[in-house]
Amino acid sequence: MRRVLLILLLFIVTGCARANLTVVTSNEAPTPTSPPIRPTDAPLLPIEVGNTSVEVETELSESEQRLVDLYRRVDPAVVSLDVVVDQSANLPPGHPPITPDGPSGQGSGFLYDDQGHIVTNHHVIAGAFQIQVRFANGATVIADLIGSDPDSDLAVIKVNSLPEGVKPLPFGNSETLQVGQTAVAIGSPFGQRNTLTVGVISGLGRTLRGPERRVGSFSIPNVIQTDAAINPGNSGGPLLNLRGEVIGVNTAIAVSLGGSNFEGVGYAVPAQTVARVVPALIKQGRYDHPWLGISMTTVDTLFANRFGLAINRGVLVGAVQEGSPAAAAGLQGGSTTATYRGLPVRIGGDIIIACNGAPIFSSDQLVGMIDLLQVGDQVVLKIQRGSEQLDVTVTLAARP
Repeated sequence: MRRVLLILLLFIVTGCARANLTVVTSNEAPTPTSPPIRPTDAPLLPIEVGNTSVEVETELSESEQRLVDLYRRVDPAVVSLDVVVDQSANLPPGHPPITPDGPSGQGSGFLYDDQGHIVTNHHVIAGAFQIQVRFANGATVIADLIGSDPDSDLAVIKVNSLPEGVKPLPFGNSETLQVGQTAVAIGSPFGQRNTLTVGVISGLGRTLRGPERRVGSFSIPNVIQTDAAINPGNSGGPLLNLRGEVIGVNTAIAVSLGGSNFEGVGYAVPAQTVARVVPALIKQGRYDHPWLGISMTTVDTLFANRFGLAINRGVLVGAVQEGSPAAAAGLQGGSTTATYRGLPVRIGGDIIIACNGAPIFSSDQLVGMIDLLQVGDQVVLKIQRGSEQLDVTVTLAARP
């Protein structure tokens, strides 16, 4: 045992000396010594080496196989769009026309029916001079614009021929979606055709800012939020459930100031909106959204305390558009202008606290409820006016 310790000590010291070399000089020659005599070491036992090769799994997991099968079924019906924008509208008077030289925009879409109708986003084809559809097999064809609706960011184009075997995508029920369900997006981000990304439904009932009108701006309600990666070029492509059914149309992403790429929050127009809007676009080229004709601000406890309101929830009516359904029903807007969180707000108007018996907590909720109705439908609004509550019946009209 002492011999073993001595040998170990020699190895340690030697190692330290190599790292920290010190030279000692002497006039005397070193006296040679013989190595110690010791019994022959016993032979080392062989080490049993196991099978170190990694067994490669050749079979896909159930979840992987499901996605592979989904992609194979859906892929032929998803298309990429090359859009040539008409530049002549932006030219000064008398300027010679500019001949378009190749595509100036790109997006996605999917086959809606066996008649060649393809669904995409309004913002993808807005101002288009020509729209080229590129199928999964590489074939291209020029499409005609059938109809477009900026208030839902949906559009329908049509091709006169389809590759053999291409079938339209089935639709799911977006009204039964739950946060946490798997969501699959297929499209052409950055021109990379038919790319699949997977995530979950992150939220429901979101609202996106819509287009400006002469009477103000409108919102796109009831939007699906997902963390499935969506990037420029995905717009117009389908958001699917695990059965391969369309539950939404990918339309926008949330980005930081100055950014443009996906950061984990994407939005899709729900299938229930597509089911209402697209048939109207095919039939008449437009869709008439129901309209109240008011500007509004969400009322919560902080807002109510700040302005001494009689109720701490609902929607405060700011302005009432002249000739609107709200004006015809006698809704009253604000009489004074104040500032809240750095923005102007009109105070003193009616507060809508219920719609058709359902309590109202935000302007997004009210807009979403109205959007599910049709032009000509009637809604009963319960309002807080001063210290009393009233029921007001409004007949919805089409947005101007």
